[in-house]
Amino acid sequence: MSEDFTWRDAGRTVVFRREGMPRALEVLREHGVGEFELLSTERALGEAPDLAEVANGVHLVGHGQVPAAAAPVLDALSPPCLLSEGARVRPLVALGGGRVVDVAKAVGAVSGAEVVAIPTTLSGAPMTAIHRLPGGAEDRAQVMVRPSLVIADPAAMTGQKERELRASAMNALAHGADTLYLPGSNPVSEMTAMRGAELIGSALDEERVERDRGDLALGAILCGYAIDSAGFGLHHLICQTLVRICGTPHAETNAAILPQAVGFLAERAPKAYEGLAASLGTDLPGLPERIEELGRPRRLSTLGGDESRLDEALEAMLQRPELQQVPGQPSRADLAKLVQAGW
Repeated sequence: MSEDFTWRDAGRTVVFRREGMPRALEVLREHGVGEFELLSTERALGEAPDLAEVANGVHLVGHGQVPAAAAPVLDALSPPCLLSEGARVRPLVALGGGRVVDVAKAVGAVSGAEVVAIPTTLSGAPMTAIHRLPGGAEDRAQVMVRPSLVIADPAAMTGQKERELRASAMNALAHGADTLYLPGSNPVSEMTAMRGAELIGSALDEERVERDRGDLALGAILCGYAIDSAGFGLHHLICQTLVRICGTPHAETNAAILPQAVGFLAERAPKAYEGLAASLGTDLPGLPERIEELGRPRRLSTLGGDESRLDEALEAMLQRPELQQVPGQPSRADLAKLVQAGW
């Protein structure tokens, strides 16, 4: 079982601590975060009421995609609201899932505010500088933002119900799996992706899912580190486009597409995916089936996606520059087959 630790890495600190959510305020103080603006949701706030009590302001993040959700938060946080007494920009503390953290990063990219992440899912957002920008403020971004402090409490990160937890875990696994063949892949990204996959696979075995939440959370952190280091490719360009155009839910889209994408990639880059198969306790031919077994995905047709926009989504995928990094660059027919298998 994973032990508590503090990991300092190039301007970022990850505090992995059981009981981290109840002690989040203490951890913030330990790392010099006094005044702060809190971004969250009603559900997440119920788990950490003390943060809301001491925050300079509490900002609820709405539903929808990040640009639309971030725009009103940015408006509400415009100076002088965002400034401390010393005219210093106050940090943004993001308490919630990937959407909340990405909204904080989007606002931080425009305002210059430091971002702290307290994740409540297995999202990779706390570990990456990958995000979109607030609607209407795309030309105001100073730099893409990576949270400088991550307070990772395994219980908070894995508190979802079984079905949602498995989908979130497949989203996490995809962060490692989609990095293995890219030009930016490197020994550190490969090492963290493989170890993260091993932890996720082991924790999701049915008889162990209740007692290995710490390993599941650590696996998500490591796979998030991998994608931040190496970048993303086929799987993520497909899923991001489906979510944006067809309106499918984020984690469930990743869960449905991952077996299909990995099967496609394993045929074209077998050497890269042999290691992933071993990490998940299977062989290369059995890799897609093993991922299906772990994620138990629902088909996207059952989740409210707009099937009438699939052609539009496929055309958008073909325009994505990441497609050029995929071995044997997929055709429109290849993409359609992958999407239909998950749909």
